[in-house]
Amino acid sequence: MIDPGLATLLGFGAIFGLIILHVPVGIAMAVVGVVGFGLMIGWSPALSLLATEPVAVMSNLDLAVIPLFLLMGNLAARAGLASDVYKLFYAFIGHRRGGLSLATFAGCAGFGAVCGSAVATTVTFGRVALPEMLARGYSRKLAAGTVAAGGTLGIVVPPSSILIIYAILTEQFILDLFSAAIIPSALALLLYLGVVAIIVHRDPQAGPAGPRQSLRDRLDALRGAWTVLLLGVAVLGGVYSGVFTVTEAAAVGVAISFVLALLRKLNMADLVAILEQTATTTVLVYVMIIGASIFGYFLTITGAPALAVQAIQASGLPPLGIVCCILLAYLALGAIFDELAAMVLTLPFVAPVIAGLGYDLVWWGIVNIMVVTVGMMSPPIGMNVFVLNGLRPDLRLGLIYRGVAPFMAVDLLRLAVLVLVPGLSLWLPALLR
Repeated sequence: MIDPGLATLLGFGAIFGLIILHVPVGIAMAVVGVVGFGLMIGWSPALSLLATEPVAVMSNLDLAVIPLFLLMGNLAARAGLASDVYKLFYAFIGHRRGGLSLATFAGCAGFGAVCGSAVATTVTFGRVALPEMLARGYSRKLAAGTVAAGGTLGIVVPPSSILIIYAILTEQFILDLFSAAIIPSALALLLYLGVVAIIVHRDPQAGPAGPRQSLRDRLDALRGAWTVLLLGVAVLGGVYSGVFTVTEAAAVGVAISFVLALLRKLNMADLVAILEQTATTTVLVYVMIIGASIFGYFLTITGAPALAVQAIQASGLPPLGIVCCILLAYLALGAIFDELAAMVLTLPFVAPVIAGLGYDLVWWGIVNIMVVTVGMMSPPIGMNVFVLNGLRPDLRLGLIYRGVAPFMAVDLLRLAVLVLVPGLSLWLPALLR
């Protein structure tokens, strides 16, 4: 029989080779998992995984929350909720230096609470806020950095689709992860706002102050944001109060978003496009989960996770040093893969290691999401940077990377704080149990 360590290395090497050949990550993991399992155990049980695992994933009721939240986010975007929340914050802080940038970050956090997607948040505010900042004379670097960094709040602020997937793959309670993300996401927003304040203090022309809004304009903006407040209270309030389960809250959110979109003149063509987009994304997510599940069988047979835990424990490195090494690897992966692929590809191997070191997997879920968001802004292939560049080709990649650099710096600071002070993530889940 082939050495388990060598089998694992060959397995990961094969996955990366297939990815280089543009095979989707989920398919690559499934293929390597089946072939590896077949070579080590037998082809009959290996091929049966292609039937049993898709059925198990498709029949998992917990996973039903993913398409529901995706549909809610798409309907909310069509209903113009991002514009509503942006106008609300702009009415109250837009007259300050850097006010449009501050409003964009606050708007991204608010929209992230009803969207759950970093890419969708980046695209939406690239259309809503970026033109406003450029038209008002903002530095192109600050404007681009604001939108690219603000987009990451879409998966940091709960409810987040990637947190849901992490909870399912690691068998953690979804509500624990949602509550664990509240303080870290608030910290992320405050640090971003602090960076903007420093930038405009050093260079007032980077974010010139706008006109102060009248009381009537502010009240109009407040009334216009009732849609966001309604959806946020219904979904998050229902979940945290115990009135709804997470799946029920997602279904309620879809119903409310659909009504709001109808009020904003949703037509049949828009609805079909939204359903197609939701179905496409759902299929991609499900394929990744199925592939990760099949690859997990292969890893279990090799015994690689257990061997890795033993090797790490025998290495003499302190647990914190091991976590730092894993985070460095995630920074590299996040710069190459999208956030979901980076997490799904590594969880079958990393989660047992983290648990073996004695760390809480809820805490690791938050740390994992935070480090992936940094990778989404990192060269050479920061996902949010490329999305924004595709939306606005006149903003060159180099300019966007320079724009996000100070926000990446505070992201690394936030990551260090969360690693050194686990209580920031674990205090609320313990309180709410």
